[in-house]
Amino acid sequence: MSDSKVQVGGSGVGLGGLLFITFLVLKLTGVITWSWWWVTAPLWGPLAIILVILAVVFLVAACVSIAKSFF
Repeated sequence: MSDSKVQVGGSGVGLGGLLFITFLVLKLTGVITWSWWWVTAPLWGPLAIILVILAVVFLVAACVSIAKSFF
C-alpha cells in the first residue's frame, strides 16, 4: 500500500496581505499619498476590530454584572 498524504489548509497570501502589497506598491510609486497607517491597515486592522469587539463585550458584561448586583 502507498501512503498518500493530503495537505489540508492553505498557505500563501490572504486578502489582507494582498491589499497590503497593493497599497504598498501604490504608495511607493506615488499613486496614492495615504499615511503609512492606512497603507498598513490591512495588516493590523482585523486585530484592532477584534480587540474593539472584545472590549465592548467585556464592558457590556461588566455593566450587566453591576446592574444585577443592585437588583
